Amino acid sequence: MLAEMRIQGLGAIDDAALEPHPGLTVLTGETGAGKTMVVTGLILLGGGRAESSRVAEGAGRALVEGRFTANGAALRLAEEVGADTDEDGSLIAVRTVNSDGRSRAHLGGRSVPVGVLSRLSEAVLAVHGQNDQLRLMRPAQQRAVLDRYAGESVTAPLGEYRTVRERWRQVCASLTERRDGARQLAREADLLRHGLAEIEAVDPRQGEDVELVDEARRLAAADDLRAAAGRAKAAMSGSDGADELTSPDAEDQPGALGLLGAARRLLAGSGDPQLARLEPRLAEADVLLVDIAAELSGYLDALDADPERLQTVLARQAELRALTRKYAADTDGVLRWAEQATERLAGIDTSDEAITALQAERDTLEAELTGHAGTISTARRSAAGRLAKAVTEELTGLAMPDAKLLVELTRRPAEAADGTGVRLEGQWVHAGPDGVDEVELRLVPHAGSPPVPLHRGASGGELSRVMLALEVVLAGADPVPTMVFDEVDAGVGGRAAVEIGRRLARLAGSHQVIVVTHLAQVAAYADRHVVVDKRGSSANGAAQSRVRTLSEADRVVELARMLAGLDDTSTGRAHAEELLATANSDKTESRSGSGRRRTRAG
Repeated sequence: MLAEMRIQGLGAIDDAALEPHPGLTVLTGETGAGKTMVVTGLILLGGGRAESSRVAEGAGRALVEGRFTANGAALRLAEEVGADTDEDGSLIAVRTVNSDGRSRAHLGGRSVPVGVLSRLSEAVLAVHGQNDQLRLMRPAQQRAVLDRYAGESVTAPLGEYRTVRERWRQVCASLTERRDGARQLAREADLLRHGLAEIEAVDPRQGEDVELVDEARRLAAADDLRAAAGRAKAAMSGSDGADELTSPDAEDQPGALGLLGAARRLLAGSGDPQLARLEPRLAEADVLLVDIAAELSGYLDALDADPERLQTVLARQAELRALTRKYAADTDGVLRWAEQATERLAGIDTSDEAITALQAERDTLEAELTGHAGTISTARRSAAGRLAKAVTEELTGLAMPDAKLLVELTRRPAEAADGTGVRLEGQWVHAGPDGVDEVELRLVPHAGSPPVPLHRGASGGELSRVMLALEVVLAGADPVPTMVFDEVDAGVGGRAAVEIGRRLARLAGSHQVIVVTHLAQVAAYADRHVVVDKRGSSANGAAQSRVRTLSEADRVVELARMLAGLDDTSTGRAHAEELLATANSDKTESRSGSGRRRTRAG
């Protein structure tokens, strides 16, 4: 629960501290004094939207700090984000909002994302304002109220339902795609098969196009290459071995090998040691030239000048070019395209077997989904009757003795097998993310009047009481320890206001309750009465308010003011004292009765 709260620079509140009672704390004050800033502060602590307009004029920032007596969920969150608790086990949350709209959040002395405070709020704090009354008119919110009341009997199968539904929708979408796009997919598959068949017929090898270019170049220049190699051989070996490749006018002359041999002989027989030392080096050159001459002979023997082979290579190049024009820039790219085409062809299988397999999976998932939907509907119908009865009893105590709340469940029809519905109890119904049920709260405000939806026939005062009755009924199923009500009594007065005070006091027996109210009948039931009042203006002329806890004597004055502005008359104070005495008596009797009931239950 909320043990302490501090507000600085928020709206009209310059600096204020608040220590709510573990039971019922009531905040009152004149219009415009800044009561709602306390609720705004709690919303900020709960990770709500930060608005720079809320920062007090002239202040650089607004700060809200709350110290919570942490429950198990809050402690687990603190451990998860590395936040520290105080010595007494409490957890401190801080939210700051700068005048430029930027905000920061801290939990347990550690800077955290604002979303962490939202998660903390889910564990420790629930704020109910006039916006919640508007949300209560929405069908989705009404279904959420019923599910909250039903508890585990709905939430457990609903989780399984959502998991199965997600897979079911994927299968239905895939099946629809295969059916609707079957013609286009079939054309694509035909093109892929044609391409693969064409590539398979040519059967290219990796790098084959590069190899053929080199071979074709050699074959096309075979005569020129033979002449060049022959003349080179003749130059080394002499014209005798050059045969027809040697130039016709060349005279017989020794080759390089003959000249080299003659040079070796001359040096060896010179009789000069210095010249003789050069001969071994010429011998090395002689060996090298002999090797080159042998390689030239081998090259000439292997050189293919077959015109038929050249035509074969050119024809093969033409086949490969036909593939590279269609599928890729080279042979390697063509082979990669074939691999990708094979994978794609497997993925767009439009055969009857593939569609049959998908249909079978869809039917299996649909049967499972229908089972979960039926379980959820049964649990909701059971809870709907109990919720309607409990809220109707509460409305009787809230000065609506003839009113009844009805919780009606309907189902939206769906087309057969359109991928959005399931067949349940002989009908095709829409299967949404929250099941197949549409929930509507209807109110019978008076005896003999027809039931009307809340968003059509309920007045502001009736809607306030319906929401309070729901909260009282749901309190037992709500793990949140602190509940905040901002003007939940709007549009209510007289006896109904007294009954709202009683219900809030009773709710405070199991929860910490903080209420902002304009009604003295509600404020009289407070365990702690806090007033927000104006105390003057700041240096720049902006109004400033203070937050103070009232003594019993001050409570009488404040209640007299709230009753009719008679805080300075004996009549007004007498009325306030009487109201306060009645409320105290009601609380004492109610709590002692609760104690006796708890004793008997034990």
